[in-house]
Amino acid sequence: QVQLVESGGGLVQPGGPLRLSCAASRSISSLNNMGWYRQAPGKERELVATMIIGRYIRYADSVQGRFSLSSENAKNTLYLQMNRLKPEDTAVYYCNAGVVGLEIWGQGTLVTVSS
Repeated sequence: QVQLVESGGGLVQPGGPLRLSCAASRSISSLNNMGWYRQAPGKERELVATMIIGRYIRYADSVQGRFSLSSENAKNTLYLQMNRLKPEDTAVYYCNAGVVGLEIWGQGTLVTVSS
C-alpha cells in the first residue's frame, strides 16, 4: 500500500507563487502515475497535472504554462510549483497515485488565492 502526505497549502495573493509537496511512502518509480487534482467549493474534483512515470506529464488547460510538476526521487516526493496564481485556483488540492489497479489519495491541502 502507498500513503501520500501533502503539504504547502495556504493563503497567497493573486499573481503570487506557491509550491505543494506530496511525500509518498514508497519509491515514485514503483508507481504507475502520480499527480494532483483539485476541488473547488461546489465543483467536481478535476485534474491539475499528472505524471505517467517515466513517460510524460499532462496538464489541465487552465494551468498550462503556470504550473509545473516535478519529482525528487531521493525523497519520494512530488512537487507542484504554481505561479501566477488566480482566485479561480482556490481549491483543496489532492495528491493522487496509481499502482497496479489501485488509486490512492492524500488528505488534501487548501490553497486560497485572495487579496
